[in-house]
Amino acid sequence: MKDEETSILPDEVLMDKILLIRNIKVMLDKDLAELYGIETKRLKEQVRRNIDRFPEDFMFELSEEEHEILKRQFDSKNRGQHSKYPPYAFTEHGVLMLSSVLNTERAVKVNIQIMRVYVRIREMIQTHKDLILKMDQMELKVGKQDEKISIVFEYLRKFIDIKEKQRKKVGFKRKDEP
Repeated sequence: MKDEETSILPDEVLMDKILLIRNIKVMLDKDLAELYGIETKRLKEQVRRNIDRFPEDFMFELSEEEHEILKRQFDSKNRGQHSKYPPYAFTEHGVLMLSSVLNTERAVKVNIQIMRVYVRIREMIQTHKDLILKMDQMELKVGKQDEKISIVFEYLRKFIDIKEKQRKKVGFKRKDEP
């Protein structure tokens, strides 16, 4: 299957729905329900019916404090769209597991697209890490050179500071020159 066949939404829309909570990339239940074209209530029902498929590393419920912080962060964008109950946060594996719980054609296609976005994010992070590692290596090399260069400059300063003795000029002198 080609990417075009399964792409329902622009990847940017999906990337905007991926949040970092507890230092984990997650998607919230209301966002996933919106993407799947179902009500959040129905998504939560299916998850509760199949709760054994969603261990804590696949899905967790936000604490009240996390929920309040989330509401404050997005209050200006989504005024009045927040549930009074803390949402579920699904990790990449949890989103994948949702495809076995939700069998609609749209849910399957959206899940495939979400998985591709997660893979792309991982590749970008890996590339970023590689660049940082190379920069660190270069900094170490340059750092060692800095020490050597500073020694050279120190020696040069010593030579500059040494004043040579004034010599008498050799050659013809005019009477007005000392």
